[in-house]
Amino acid sequence: MAYTRAIPSYDLYGDQASAAWSNLFNFEWIPQRSGPYQWVIQAHRHEAFLQVLHLTSGRVVVQIDEQQIEAAAPCVLLIPAGHVHGFRFTPDTDGPVLTAPQKGLESLAQALMPELIDTIRRPQVMALQADMRYVDQLMPLFLALEQECRSQAPGQITAGLAVLMALMVQLHRLSGLGEHGGGAAHRSASRKARQIEKFRALVDRHFRQHRPLSSYAQEIGVTVGQLSRLCREVLGMSSLDVINARLLHEAQRELVYTGLPIKQIAAELGFEDDAYFSRFFRKHAGQSPRDFRARALQAMGGPASAGALPGGY
Repeated sequence: MAYTRAIPSYDLYGDQASAAWSNLFNFEWIPQRSGPYQWVIQAHRHEAFLQVLHLTSGRVVVQIDEQQIEAAAPCVLLIPAGHVHGFRFTPDTDGPVLTAPQKGLESLAQALMPELIDTIRRPQVMALQADMRYVDQLMPLFLALEQECRSQAPGQITAGLAVLMALMVQLHRLSGLGEHGGGAAHRSASRKARQIEKFRALVDRHFRQHRPLSSYAQEIGVTVGQLSRLCREVLGMSSLDVINARLLHEAQRELVYTGLPIKQIAAELGFEDDAYFSRFFRKHAGQSPRDFRARALQAMGGPASAGALPGGY
């Protein structure tokens, strides 16, 4: 895939570029377009469209502008509008390809989450690992986009944009976790980020069980002291603080969005009794669970004494 000055501009590879508003987005699978071209997509660019490829199998040599990068599944390739790109896939490659107008995504990002704009505009090759948080959420979002692309149902644009934004948020979360090349310092930073994300993923799964720090450290392959130092270096808090923050977040959510009695919430969060839960909550939130619920519901415009949702659902 030698770089050349005569770079064709396409809507989708093999199709001449059309107006950016002609479709909200396009969804297809890598073999659909790459198979007929012997798995080689020559260098080209999209003037108005961003592309996201999620390799679930196979390998690829991807050209982005004048750089060539080898990547293996699972990985995500993010190619913003205007960047020259081409692919050489192995014949066993599969995975979804999303093509979407970039300007519309940037407008939404500016209104809802401005930090997404850098992710949208920056070419990336993200190596994925099974123990990363957010990885499991990618494919359901791609499949939801495929369904919206095929359905032409009422509200398609609204639903499609909502799922697109959810996908970009996940990519933003993942963007700093993989190996993107660079020197030893970058690889070290990436390794620490992956360890932190593995720890947080484990906490998400097990925080209700009140597992000891040694259990988390063993699964990550570090000592308890190393885990705490790692958390302080990357997150600015201790490993115990991470677990407590996750417990507090879930407790607050349950208090606001369910009508469950405090005793039942305490039990569901793994506390031995509601008195212990109340002490934990007051220590970390500065008020009792009952006071927090009343003030939160009042701030949301509901009666302070009522359950959060009818029937406690």
